[in-house]
Amino acid sequence: MPGGGSCLFSGFRVLGLYSNHVPHALRYHLKHREFYVVTSVGRSFHTFNVSRLGIVAISNSLSDDISCLAADRMLVFAATGRNICAFARNKEVVMRYHGHKQEVRLLLPLGDQLISADSGSEVIVWDVQEGDIYLRLNFDPNTFDVSAMMHPSTYLNKVLLGSSQGSLQLWNIKTSKLLFTFTGWSAGVTVLQQSPAVDVVGVGTATGRIIIHNIRLDETLMSFTQDWGPISTLAFRTDGPPIVASGSPQGHIAFWDLERRQLVNQQRHAHRTAVAGATFLHGEPLLVTNGADNAIKVWIFDQEGGGARLLRCRQGHSAPPTTIHHHGNDGKNILSAGQDRTLQSFSTVHERFNKNLGHGSISKKKEKNKKKGLSYEELRLPAITAFASAVTRQSDWDGIVACHRGLLTTTTWNYHRCTMGAHQLKPTGARRDAIATAVDITSCGNFAVIGSSCGRVDVYNLQSGLHRGCYGDDEKAHNGVVRGVATDTLNQLILTSGSDWLLKFWRFKTKKQEEELKLNAAPASMRLHRDSGMTAVALDDFTLVVVDIETRRVVRKFAGHHGNITDMTFSPDGRWLVTVAMDCTIRTWDLPSGCLVDCFLVAAAPVGVSLSPTGDFLATAHVDSLGVFLWTNRSLCGSVGLRPLPADYQPSEEVLPGVTAEETEQEVTSEEADDVFQSAEQLGAELVTLSLLPESRWKSLLHLDNIKKRNKPSAPPAAPPTAPFFLPTVPGLMPRFELSLETKQDTQSKVLPWGSLAQKTEFSSVLEAALQSGSFDEPLSLLKDCGPAALSVEFTGLTSEGGGANKLFLAFIQMIDSLLASGRDFNLAHAYLALFLQLHLQTLSQDAVAMAALLRLSSKLEAGWAELQASFNQSLCLLSYTKSALL
Repeated sequence: MPGGGSCLFSGFRVLGLYSNHVPHALRYHLKHREFYVVTSVGRSFHTFNVSRLGIVAISNSLSDDISCLAADRMLVFAATGRNICAFARNKEVVMRYHGHKQEVRLLLPLGDQLISADSGSEVIVWDVQEGDIYLRLNFDPNTFDVSAMMHPSTYLNKVLLGSSQGSLQLWNIKTSKLLFTFTGWSAGVTVLQQSPAVDVVGVGTATGRIIIHNIRLDETLMSFTQDWGPISTLAFRTDGPPIVASGSPQGHIAFWDLERRQLVNQQRHAHRTAVAGATFLHGEPLLVTNGADNAIKVWIFDQEGGGARLLRCRQGHSAPPTTIHHHGNDGKNILSAGQDRTLQSFSTVHERFNKNLGHGSISKKKEKNKKKGLSYEELRLPAITAFASAVTRQSDWDGIVACHRGLLTTTTWNYHRCTMGAHQLKPTGARRDAIATAVDITSCGNFAVIGSSCGRVDVYNLQSGLHRGCYGDDEKAHNGVVRGVATDTLNQLILTSGSDWLLKFWRFKTKKQEEELKLNAAPASMRLHRDSGMTAVALDDFTLVVVDIETRRVVRKFAGHHGNITDMTFSPDGRWLVTVAMDCTIRTWDLPSGCLVDCFLVAAAPVGVSLSPTGDFLATAHVDSLGVFLWTNRSLCGSVGLRPLPADYQPSEEVLPGVTAEETEQEVTSEEADDVFQSAEQLGAELVTLSLLPESRWKSLLHLDNIKKRNKPSAPPAAPPTAPFFLPTVPGLMPRFELSLETKQDTQSKVLPWGSLAQKTEFSSVLEAALQSGSFDEPLSLLKDCGPAALSVEFTGLTSEGGGANKLFLAFIQMIDSLLASGRDFNLAHAYLALFLQLHLQTLSQDAVAMAALLRLSSKLEAGWAELQASFNQSLCLLSYTKSALL
């Protein structure tokens, strides 16, 4: 039966991805006065501010992995395969460039043009705004394979191209002419970099040579040789000292003094992989580097002798994580152990709360080991295969215990200090070839239970690190490898599972076996939900069994996976069991009904899963993926209809958390476009909407006489002896200059037209026209531009003495009636009506037609107020009840 994806989980985002092998791009924001670094993370790129290395933007996802990046003042350019995309606001695609026949590997923005080169040595010059091809250059890859590009400073319309054969060519891209050819140095060019001096460039070669060359004179000024292989990146310091930095494939960075022509410093193991990119900030002693080890680092040069130290860093796993667990009861932190031998903590709230607990060392006496000749890698502990954490006593002593690949010794870790702990737990009397395979920490946080491949199960005190005994006769709990250990909530019971197909129950204090349960196959892993007392055991035949620790019986059996079950987790209430396997499926089993209720496929096989203690996020780790992926639990946001899935259910694939394909196709053509929410003018027919005018524009309309008396000056104003120059303006919300008297007299005719003495105002004319059309939007907009005093003048002019007519009374009443019917500008309608009645009530009382219209309006006002009052009373009643319940 075909499936329709997951109905329970939806992709949210990924944690711990910062950089890959693509060199970064550096931008300077003139308005913010801040540098930003752009790094690629697969199909999208991230933008970080250099000042704090905080992420400020994540781009939309592209169809393929990004092969190279470049940026100018306005746009970010990313190449994927044979296509190039231009991004605005570090997020949205605004232009696509199609024309290359092979994969694009070099990008160079140059003013209003973009230069790109592909693996077939074809160079194309694009018009950035129009997307048209301005120039196309074709080179023979056998004689000139383009491997580097650079724009020499102050060289107008010039581009310097480097080849893997070693030669260089200087081209004028405007006239399409080859200006000069440099013979090279018999080594492939890997990097071209402009130096702070005009005409001087740095050339990095595949043999490790660094050549400082003057391209105007075709003269080599100096050269250096790096012993660590090809030059992967070059960077010149611009804040004073003549230093050039070179990166290597081994992760080392060398610093060369151009005046003394020697190596002045080196930063070994700056990255665990090749240094992909290095850039000095203009005018600052800061160096930004990135590499394929998923790290962005900022180095500052403030050491004696010109040395650099690490100032700030954003680093995730450099090798895929294998085991993940939520740490704590709030569900905000995820502990992750990876194949890079590190233990890290990722925050689901913000990246500034991430922690790197390090990799640990075999012995704390590092200096002694270094004197023995041990290398940097030999001092590091192997990768963590299993770990357990507890927060109960982590402020007092170590709260994390980990097993390592190929080691019998288990290590403790301190979460608060972000370091390896004080103890290394190793049982005495065990076989030399034995290794630690399973671990758990009691709920009180005082003891660690460790299982090993020789069948031993030992207990240690975490405060002192002392051995507190072992389980079983002859110090063996199982006749095989211990695959899982678990402790209950009250420290009364210990559960162990082994490759001898047995699940055993032990007394924690007496260490005596109470009962054992024979399984249908060898268990692969075990997980206990302490609150419900349910234990899930994954077997080697791809099935699962759920055991109740109270009755010591199997209560549920699940089958459906077609590969090794790699991990499993319970929901906080113990109702669901989420399992992942090598068949690339994530399945959710409902324990009360014993049915499969959710199943979906992912592109990469999941190796770890953890559901947060609050139940809001599901975290997964996948094969060949450096990040930790978060999935939101839809059942917390709304009702989700879960139904049992049939046995022949065929799950469909869910995209790993990120931007979906539909979102990436939404191109924005203007940089000024903003996704700002536009509220509707009226939310509902039964609701009313207030105006956005300040209270001073309508609340004081009935008190104008008092305001005038209070503001009346005690003495008439005296004219200044020499009045300053000023331009008179017309009263209103928008200032407009008034024409001079001479201009008016010149432009106006001497003959007065008929009816000009009536002095009809603009509002009266517009109101009279609105009476004929039935739309009162224009007179209302005029009233909104007037202040309280101008409103009084306008309303006074509605009488026949003021230049108006009696029909204007009816027009004004109809305008108020239309406002109340639409529900908009509720406060203005009442304020304008109150001022109108205050000024013209005596005149209106003598007009029978106007009085009839006012009576109809009065009934509508009373009905509207009654509905509004009922809503107010209901809200106040509910608020009073809530407050009394809280008290």
